[in-house]
Amino acid sequence: MDGKTLARIGVVIFVGAAVAAAIVERSQKEDSPTEAVTRPSPGVDADRAVLRRCRDLGEGAARDPLCLRAWAESRRRFLGQGEMSATMGHARTESAPSNDTAPAAQPAPAQTEAR
Repeated sequence: MDGKTLARIGVVIFVGAAVAAAIVERSQKEDSPTEAVTRPSPGVDADRAVLRRCRDLGEGAARDPLCLRAWAESRRRFLGQGEMSATMGHARTESAPSNDTAPAAQPAPAQTEAR
């Protein structure tokens, strides 16, 4: 057998394998069940409305008790924490004073040279 014949046989085998793989893939997609579309409950829509309101408040939302509760509940749902954790986090955000301090060293303003 010469090189050309061997190359043609290799190409035919490769194309046959590709066609077989495509047929198998297509048949698997048709057999898979369709997924049901779930709609969020009305409570979730109300929570989203509160979170949007807090987003639109800007910096004032950090002092709004409703926003603080909504954020705590959103964190609890996202992180999958139990009710006890949410209650503790809720109490901590409302009653604890903020310990945020300014950075120790602040950058100096740029100085212009007088020429």
